[in-house]
Amino acid sequence: MKIVVTGLVATYPLGGVAWDYLAYVEGFRRLGHEVFYLEDTGGWFYDPVAQTFTDRIQRNLDFLTEGLRRVGAARTRWAVRAPDGTYHGSARDEVLATCRTADLLLNVSGACWLREEYRGARCHAYLDSDPGYSQAKLWAADHGQATEDERYSVNLIRAHDRFFTFAENMGGADCRIPACGLRWQPTRQPLVLDHWPYSFRPESRAFTTVMSWKTDVTLPLIDGVRYGGKDVEFLRFLDLPAHTDATLEVAVAGSAPLSTLRARGWKVVDARTKSATMADYRSYLQQSRGEWSVAKNAYVGLRSGWFSTRSAAYLALGKPVAVQDTAWSRYYESGAGLLAFASLDEAAAALEAIEADYRRHCEAARAFAEREFRAETVLERLLRDAGF
Repeated sequence: MKIVVTGLVATYPLGGVAWDYLAYVEGFRRLGHEVFYLEDTGGWFYDPVAQTFTDRIQRNLDFLTEGLRRVGAARTRWAVRAPDGTYHGSARDEVLATCRTADLLLNVSGACWLREEYRGARCHAYLDSDPGYSQAKLWAADHGQATEDERYSVNLIRAHDRFFTFAENMGGADCRIPACGLRWQPTRQPLVLDHWPYSFRPESRAFTTVMSWKTDVTLPLIDGVRYGGKDVEFLRFLDLPAHTDATLEVAVAGSAPLSTLRARGWKVVDARTKSATMADYRSYLQQSRGEWSVAKNAYVGLRSGWFSTRSAAYLALGKPVAVQDTAWSRYYESGAGLLAFASLDEAAAALEAIEADYRRHCEAARAFAEREFRAETVLERLLRDAGF
C-alpha cells in the first residue's frame, strides 16, 4: 500500500513530538508499505530556543531529517510546505501526485491542512489525538455557536472518510464526548519497540513526567461546560509529596507556579531541556524510576478513556507508570506495571505499591507495552478498521 502520514515534527521540533509522529512512518514502513511524510499546517514553525514562531525553517527541516534517520526511515520521501507556499524535501508536483494515488492519507492529529489538491487517496482518515477538542468544534458548529475559524476547521474534519480517536471510551455510557454524527473508532499510539529498549535502573530515584502547565489553544466548551488543561488536575494533587516517600519530579513548560511546586516538595526541571532532541527525551525517560502524571481536565471530565503516548513510552522502557484514570482502566489491565488513580490517596497508594515490588512492576511494564502498543499490531488494526 501507498500511505501518506501527516504530522508536526518540523512544526514543533521537540523530542516527544517527533517520537510520536515518526512511529507511524516507521511502523507502516516495517509492515512493508510505501510511506510518504507530509507536513502542512498552513502556519509558521515553532522555534524552541526563541520560544516563538518563525518563517525561518531550516533548523526545523534539519530536525525532521535527523528524526527520520534516527527512527530508521532516512530514505522515506517527505515534504514540508512553508508559510510562503514553497515545498521542501519533495517538489509540489511530486507531493500532489503522491496524494492523488495513495491508498490512505492518515491525518494524524488533524495536523495537515487537507487542501483540495491533497485529495484523491482511496481513504482520507482523521486521527483525533486530542479528544474533546475536535469534538467541541463540531458541537459548536452543530449548535450554531462556532466561530468562523471553528467552522473552517469543522469543514476540514468532515472532509475525511474515516475517523479515529484516542478516546478509548468513545460511545461508553458515561463518556461525555459527542460523536456529532461521525463514527469514531478507537486507536492507540504505536510504538516501535526496539526504539524503547528495556532499561532496568533500580538506582534511579525520581518518578518523573514531562508536561505543559497550560496551552494557548481554546479550551473545549461542550453543552455549556468549559473543560480545562493539566493545570486544573495537577492542583488537586499538589500535596502528594507530603503523602509519599517517593521522589516526584516534573519537567514542566509554560507558566507553572514553580515556587509553589517546590515549596510543596516537587522537584522541578525545565521541560525544554529534557525534550530538546529525541535523544534527550528518551534519555530523560530512561533515567527515571517511573512516571507519575495527571491528565488534562478535559480528558478526565469527559470520561474519554484517553491514554498518554508518553506513558506508553515509559512502559516500553520498563518504567512503572502511575497515571490518572480517564476511564482508560476499563480497557487496559491495571495493577502490575501500570496503576490508575483518581484521588490523592489512590495516587500515594499506587506509588507505594510500585516501590514494594519494583522489579516485578518494571518487567510487567515492558510486557504491557509489548502487548498493547507494538506498532505493527496497532497499525494493522488501524488499517483493518479503515477498510483495508
